[in-house]
Amino acid sequence: MRDMLRSALLLCAFFGNVTADAAPAPADLSALREARRQALARPRRIIFNNDGNEPVYKAEDNSPEKFLALRTSPLAGSQVDSIFYCTWSSGFGLFTHDTKVGQVFATKEAMFATNRTTELLAAGTDPLKVVADFGHKQGMEVMWSFRMNDTHDGASADYGPVMLRANRLKTEHPDYLIGTAQNKPKFGAWTAVDYTLPEIRDLAFRYVEEVCQRYDVEGVELDFFRHPVFFRRAAMSGTACDDTERALMTDLLRRIRTMTETEGLRRGRPFLIAVRLPDSVDYCRDIGLDLEKWLAEGLVDMIMPSGYFRLNEWDYSVALGHKYGVKVYPSLDESRVRDAAAKAMRSTVASYRGRAAAAWQAGADGVYLFNSFNPNNPIWRELGDMRTLAGLDKDYFGSIRGAASASGNSLPYASYVRTSQLNPGKILPLKAGIATASAFYANETGVAERAITLSVQTKVATDPTQIEAKLNGVALTRPRFEPNNWVSYALQAADLRSGRNEVELTLTKGAKPNAWTDLRCSVRASK
Repeated sequence: MRDMLRSALLLCAFFGNVTADAAPAPADLSALREARRQALARPRRIIFNNDGNEPVYKAEDNSPEKFLALRTSPLAGSQVDSIFYCTWSSGFGLFTHDTKVGQVFATKEAMFATNRTTELLAAGTDPLKVVADFGHKQGMEVMWSFRMNDTHDGASADYGPVMLRANRLKTEHPDYLIGTAQNKPKFGAWTAVDYTLPEIRDLAFRYVEEVCQRYDVEGVELDFFRHPVFFRRAAMSGTACDDTERALMTDLLRRIRTMTETEGLRRGRPFLIAVRLPDSVDYCRDIGLDLEKWLAEGLVDMIMPSGYFRLNEWDYSVALGHKYGVKVYPSLDESRVRDAAAKAMRSTVASYRGRAAAAWQAGADGVYLFNSFNPNNPIWRELGDMRTLAGLDKDYFGSIRGAASASGNSLPYASYVRTSQLNPGKILPLKAGIATASAFYANETGVAERAITLSVQTKVATDPTQIEAKLNGVALTRPRFEPNNWVSYALQAADLRSGRNEVELTLTKGAKPNAWTDLRCSVRASK
């Protein structure tokens, strides 16, 4: 009976958003873990990742109302159930919340002349607290997002040197970095910190601990994709990380999990841990992140797969996470395709709808948006519910992200790719008589009343009659030549599968060699 009472009090504290000061006496660890399981089960239709640029670039005064209006308050009533708020962290150790362990990003040099972080904090408008307070009033979950090794300060662009000069940790301890300006690593920016060093791991821990002790957030996100380089030896030589390095990072995760449980007991409700990282167990291991071990040991609660690049289809990550009872929220980052026209097509609302629909079809627990900051965009009221998406226009592509490298050129990943990367920057050769295949993923039901078009683009304009196209093994007929070397085919509802759709192109005998540059399937609400 006593354990049941403790559990009930703990759950009431959690769901009522009771702060640490007002929380009941801490329950035991088993009750806390049950409360964490219940907290994990809450709906997260859309997770809004905010990179925290408002205090640095956009705030015009010190009022919480105007601060929130920039990116946050218009989300009220949307399908956004969670806000993951990053307090800058452009480089390791710099923040825009009121940190005592790290350093407040206060510089006003060059492009940061409008940085109001110091003024906001002095006025009591702490960005993390203000967003957390707003989220809780709206019934939203708010988690702090911590970039584990942000290296914007290693960029050659103007902002890079300015950020580096502002970072006392890096300027006073160049030995903490994986390289120097004169001796740059083969992979990754030279300003990345080296997690081989106990000092760096301890600082990372203390940054997270401070937020858990001082802020009323539901948990923390450890963002390993911004940027995915962590160990000096691997960065310098390109050699995959070994068990020793992976163990160092795993020990850090264990330490963070233990701390969140200690602090959860203190405040009377749990902290969740999310990780954002590459969507491949093998690639993660080679950059020093033993993801499957973390899952097996219960060190994380949510994974946000993908980022700068994508290595697997969404069902790979969904199956992995669900195997261990972990929630999975695919990261729908902005396109990194370099071709301007192709990127523009991939940046539309219809494209985001198609991406979200495909993620839902794969069994994702919700969708996570990164580098999307317009709170008035209709995507925040559409992408979180397949019932909403079902009747809307959508575009599906063979690849959204393309084949871009991470900032600073991370460990090469080509050998880990198990999904289509087809786009104008990653083309497929076409030769007469040889079938070439690609695929796209769709999620359509009851599409009989909609216009569906499959379009393929070639590098050189070709007579459509010289292309034999198949969708899911069925020959497509009546091709139409479109501008910019596109050839389109009208589809019937029965032609389109829910899930993977395979497209095959073959040049007819006598056709000159060409290249397949893009693939799109458009679904429109009415003909």
